[in-house]
Order: sequence, then structure tokens, then C-alpha cells
Amino acid sequence: MLARLAVGHREEPDATYLAYLPLIRAAATDDRNEVKKAVNWALRQIGKRDRALRDAAIAEAEALLELDDRTARWIARDALRELQKPEIVARIPA
Repeated sequence: MLARLAVGHREEPDATYLAYLPLIRAAATDDRNEVKKAVNWALRQIGKRDRALRDAAIAEAEALLELDDRTARWIARDALRELQKPEIVARIPA
């Protein structure tokens, strides 16, 4: 639901999405495949909304890398890989 909100509700302020980052962190250690993919998708979509949210999503992914959890590290690596691609960065609004 968070990813779909990030994609479809362009008028929402950044503060709305920043408030979701703690939820992403809390769910990042759930190793159920559907949850893992949903958390990853939400983090990536939030990071693609604008440059400020991209920076926040990257910071959150870097924090997830520090957790002693395999699922959280997978989410973080995948999100960082996408959010740092030059073609993705070029499409993100300022």
C-alpha cells in the first residue's frame, strides 16, 4: 500500500512519506517473501518521488545495511542498487 501511495498520490507532501520510513524499518526484518518484496518496493518508490525523499530512502537503506538481519540487508542492497542507477537518478524530480 505504501508503494502504491508513493506512485499514485503525487500531491502528498514529503512529510507523509518520511513518516512511513519507521514502518519500513520495522517490517524490514520480516523474512516472509511477500513482506520482504513489499517493503523493498515501498522504499524504492518513496525514493523515486523527489531528490529529498531519495536522500532519505538511501539513508534508510544504509541504516538497514547495519542491522544484523539477512532480509533487511537484502532490501537495502536492492533499494540502493536501483536508487543509485544514473538513469533512475536522472528521472527523479528536483
